[in-house]
Amino acid sequence: MSTQRVILAAGGTGGHLFPAQALAEELSRRNIDIHLMTDERVRDYGKAFPASMTHIVPSASLSLSDPMHAPQRLLRLYRGYRLAGSLFAEHQPAAVVGFGGYPSLPPLMAASKSKIPSIVHEQNAVLGRANKLLAKRVNSIATSFENVLGVPAMAAKRVKLTGNPVRAAVLAAADGEYPKLDVTGPINLLVFGGSQGAKFFSDAMPPAIAALPEALRRRIWITQQCRPEDMDRVRAEYEAAGITANLAPFFKDMPWLMRAAHLVVCRSGASSIAELGVVGRPAILVPLPHAIDNDQLRNAESFAKAGGGFVHPQASLNPTHFAGVLAQLLERPEALKEAAAKALSHGRPDAARRLADLVLTTMAKT
Repeated sequence: MSTQRVILAAGGTGGHLFPAQALAEELSRRNIDIHLMTDERVRDYGKAFPASMTHIVPSASLSLSDPMHAPQRLLRLYRGYRLAGSLFAEHQPAAVVGFGGYPSLPPLMAASKSKIPSIVHEQNAVLGRANKLLAKRVNSIATSFENVLGVPAMAAKRVKLTGNPVRAAVLAAADGEYPKLDVTGPINLLVFGGSQGAKFFSDAMPPAIAALPEALRRRIWITQQCRPEDMDRVRAEYEAAGITANLAPFFKDMPWLMRAAHLVVCRSGASSIAELGVVGRPAILVPLPHAIDNDQLRNAESFAKAGGGFVHPQASLNPTHFAGVLAQLLERPEALKEAAAKALSHGRPDAARRLADLVLTTMAKT
């Protein structure tokens, strides 16, 4: 019997590729051949992606604020649609799974046209624009949160809650007990923000840490993601405050750093929320302001409602207020330990398995 093939289509950023990678790892264990369709950004985020072939497919966003370039963008989407269709004819996938981002549009539109079983996976608590366009055409809509906003009424029956798959590296770092924290010992603080968040934290965290009471400040060991151009400045500010800081633009061992942390300060992108839940760590969540559809705010609110996080809008976090938020949490070890347990209750470590089951069920029904 020939090996079945599934094509995964995703925008080329970590938020889209990481859950796609987790599904690819799970399907590969079930002897499914994986192809990936994405854009040029995969060179930065997709080096570990377990696909036998990767196809770069033309795509473009559909922005109403820039109508002058709409014809050019529609042409790119059409070219991507035609290319995806020809690749489907060549490689004969048994299913196509989309993970959002406009690069997923051409493959999923072509799958619909070719009557290939298809699924979209939504990482956020609000249905993304690409997935909303595809919702009426696919067999199933897999979601990471309960009660995802923006699902068209006629597609509501196709919604299946699977959770947001996390990579094997994250699962390997799970199941660790919350690190011992008392009122005198060291405090491990992890700060990261992704490409759109690191600048804010580089500006806000050093003065906030410096404003903490001295007895609390000297206990802190901080690991922080910084843009390369901010590294020297941030390091100098921490040194002036007497803080030991481990700074880098990117950490390959992020799941293990998360596991070692007593408290995380981060944005509330879907992958961050999923990983915090699987590893089980409390977090101060600062949603990216002005994000499309306020998806990060909705993600953060879901995590906070479960008791695992504390939502603070960026606009309110001046250094003095930020220091107060940190002090209030860091001086309550038992509350942080309880929040860590509640973070675990929000996590779905079996999400990749559940999504893989949905893919195989969808293939079998059509």
